[in-house]
Amino acid sequence: MKALRNYIDKIKPDFQPGGRFEKFQSVFEGFETFLFVPASTSKTGVHIHDSIDAKRTMSVVILALIPALLFGMYNVGYQHYMAIGQAASVSGWAMFLFGFLSVLPQIVVSYAVGLGIEFTAAQLRGHEIQEGFLVSGILIPMIVPVDTPLWMIAVATAFAVIFAKEVFGGTGMNVFNVALVTRAFLFFAYPSKMSGDAVFVRTSDTFGLGAGATVDNFSGATPLGQVATSTGESLHITNILGEPASLWDFFVGLIPGSIGETSTLAILIGAAILLFTRVASWRIMLSVFAGGLCMGYVAHLFASPVYPASLLTPVEQICLGGFAFAAVFMATDPVTGARTTAGKYIYGFLIGVVAIVIRVYNNGYPEGAMLAVLLMNVFAPLIDYFVVGRNMKRRIKRAAGTNA
Repeated sequence: MKALRNYIDKIKPDFQPGGRFEKFQSVFEGFETFLFVPASTSKTGVHIHDSIDAKRTMSVVILALIPALLFGMYNVGYQHYMAIGQAASVSGWAMFLFGFLSVLPQIVVSYAVGLGIEFTAAQLRGHEIQEGFLVSGILIPMIVPVDTPLWMIAVATAFAVIFAKEVFGGTGMNVFNVALVTRAFLFFAYPSKMSGDAVFVRTSDTFGLGAGATVDNFSGATPLGQVATSTGESLHITNILGEPASLWDFFVGLIPGSIGETSTLAILIGAAILLFTRVASWRIMLSVFAGGLCMGYVAHLFASPVYPASLLTPVEQICLGGFAFAAVFMATDPVTGARTTAGKYIYGFLIGVVAIVIRVYNNGYPEGAMLAVLLMNVFAPLIDYFVVGRNMKRRIKRAAGTNA
């Protein structure tokens, strides 16, 4: 690392004002601060110093996402070999390798497009490159089906970064969660590639890791997809081979679904990391689950075959789809969420309630977590406004009473 530091210091003058590459100063500083902690300190004025900065915060979030990402890669391979009937004869490492090779291109495309736009925007504005997309870049491939074409991910990522982030001023200014805007763009622009039986399980063996068996009698529909199309007064959720799936399968994550959203267990491990490091708000996280469980209980209490998702138990509601992932990694986004203490409880609870309402009572949208978070992103400032106003009125009354 010392040799790298010396090399960085040697070429740094070329990127300073007056140097040969001064136009690329922001790009150089972005790479330098990514590799090393800046040595500059404040000299004047009053400042609050903390060991946590944006880069450390983003690094912790990425670390918390790793369990869900690694399990998602394994599950991609597991679902593939289950579909072609070779799961019993293939090792876990082979399954993980297949999933790794399937997901890696999506990660590369997400980062290449998103960071490319952010670097360009910073260069044009003469601003420093921010670390915000480090998290969004890995979230995007984790919330899309494994068979989403790469060009679609590129188009959706570009749309989200430009219109949901850069037009608002960049990192820290965006109103909507960038990763969820990407998901919403894909969902509404290319619905056939974001739902159905053929997108959540990769049946083709493009890497030559299997025997290339023919796939017959296979359904890659997610459990929520099965629920949305079911009839009758009871649910029969199965895996891709038609075998009954249990609550344990839902919790562990051995089911079809978006890459990072299937395993509630892996997501909760990530939640523990975020809470232990105090990077995410436990108030929002807890409130989302509380709202989901409460609304899930109400829906189940008045269950009707007309709304098949109402037949799910409250625990099944939070273990299926992207609910847990949204509660832990999307709702807790400090930029787009509520910031007051009371507001965080209200904001999180409403996300949980709205997510289940959309899932249960709108058969056109089997999953409601994405829309619930985006909707509450809009109302987060309004919630904080009323909370602050209420606090001000209470303090004014208290002060008036004291003066009297």
